[in-house]
Amino acid sequence: MADIEARLRSLLTANAAVVSQLELSGVLRRIVESAVELVGAKYGALGVIGPDGMLEEFIHVGLSAETAEAIGPPPRGRGVLGALIHDPHPIRLEHIGHDPRSVGFPRNHPRMDSFVGVPIRIRGEVFGNLYLTEHPDGAFTAEDTELLEALAATAGIAIDNARLYEDSVRRERWAAAAAEMSAAMFSDETGRPLQLLADKVLQLTDAATVVVISSISDTMMCVEVARGEHADELTGSVHAQAGTLSGRVFDSWQPLQASGDTVELGDELVAWGPTVVVPMLGADGVPMVLTVGRPVGAPRFTDKDVDLAADLAAQATIALELARGRSDRQALALMDERGRIARDLHDHVIQRLFGAGLSLQAVAGRVGDAAARTELLEQVDALDAAITEIRTVIFALRQPRVSSGSVRHRIVDVISEVAPSFSESPRLVFQGPLDLRTPPDVAEDVVAVVREGVSNVARHAQATETSVRVGIADEMLVVEILDDGVGVPESPTRRSGVGNLEDRAARWNGEFALTGRDGGGTRLRWAVPLAQGETT
Repeated sequence: MADIEARLRSLLTANAAVVSQLELSGVLRRIVESAVELVGAKYGALGVIGPDGMLEEFIHVGLSAETAEAIGPPPRGRGVLGALIHDPHPIRLEHIGHDPRSVGFPRNHPRMDSFVGVPIRIRGEVFGNLYLTEHPDGAFTAEDTELLEALAATAGIAIDNARLYEDSVRRERWAAAAAEMSAAMFSDETGRPLQLLADKVLQLTDAATVVVISSISDTMMCVEVARGEHADELTGSVHAQAGTLSGRVFDSWQPLQASGDTVELGDELVAWGPTVVVPMLGADGVPMVLTVGRPVGAPRFTDKDVDLAADLAAQATIALELARGRSDRQALALMDERGRIARDLHDHVIQRLFGAGLSLQAVAGRVGDAAARTELLEQVDALDAAITEIRTVIFALRQPRVSSGSVRHRIVDVISEVAPSFSESPRLVFQGPLDLRTPPDVAEDVVAVVREGVSNVARHAQATETSVRVGIADEMLVVEILDDGVGVPESPTRRSGVGNLEDRAARWNGEFALTGRDGGGTRLRWAVPLAQGETT
């Protein structure tokens, strides 16, 4: 009787220790430690079952860090451990190696003989299993199993409470980030809403990389913003949608998560760990996705993580739309002001100039001196010319600006047009805020330079690989086209196309160069300063 009372007190102590924790990782470890103490086992572990039915987390007690490292990766849930996963009922073995379900131990694993395992359930669903080995008396008893089942019941409640607590903390963090992001987007202090979104998600998800990708055609997509690992290489890069997680989300418009993904960086494929992709809409309703990748080997995203990321992306969509509405209102106010100025010029300034011209013309008719009359008539002509110029200004003020698409989209259209002329479509990379920083008149020349440059490669270079990079660096807007073709002729003749590129660079006080590359091929570089003054 005394022994039973002592063990019941031990169970109460173990239960109290388990429910005293709030942080989930602390709760799980405390459960294993309490189980080991309760039945006197030498080794203990708790295996958390993942969505794929295998062990995704394994918390162990009794093994030193050196021994665990020598053993290698934790078990995935095969053999006897897997038997408890597939049939969640207690298992008690006097000799684990004698059981037909046993698959043995990995190299450097310590000897283990007696074994007991019990499932941990949360609201009727199996969360994981408790595994205990090496009883000091040689074998676990039925009483040990009952005590562990009682502890597992308490553990389920403690884990559920810890998960609810973590969920509340996580939601609070996401809500605070969403409020901060929305406030910043609505203020006049930020012109980088997508960058702000990526920064917040990177902080909240323990991600390695966060990217915001826009769909620029039915088959192509562009990385608008990247944060984390490889951010510089990813920003502005253009990829095919086919065969990618992001492409699948563009097609289905539903959030998607996977255990891993790859991203193409030039000739290199970079591996990502657990990845989640959620859809969103950018300015002007452009389809976009938010892609979040954790390091290889990191824990999977939970369904709650996906929901929170989708909620944040949806709030970002609303904030972007409201910010666009504010921008539209400002543009309308500007147009109204321009219209008022145009009306004032027409109704007041032109009429007064016209009246002054008529008066001068009448005076000239009464002047007898021919030279004086000629001078007066010249002033009348000057007033007529001024009236014509003012009318031109009025017309310009009254005309709304019509956007012909962003610089990036227009360049992608050019590459799509010329792609059939190449054995392999030119690789296109963007860098920096092109659409934000490129003046409209310069944009026309940038598109023309890209068209002329890639057309020259298609006609003359005999290239197998071509790359086009358009970006902003050191306050210069740079177009660079590289190919591996025949290179620049030794005695080149001046072609009208090349001369046209030189003229377009000179127009903006820029520079143009067409040179050969080491190992063969051609490098075209066209660059103009962003801060434009008087054009030549």
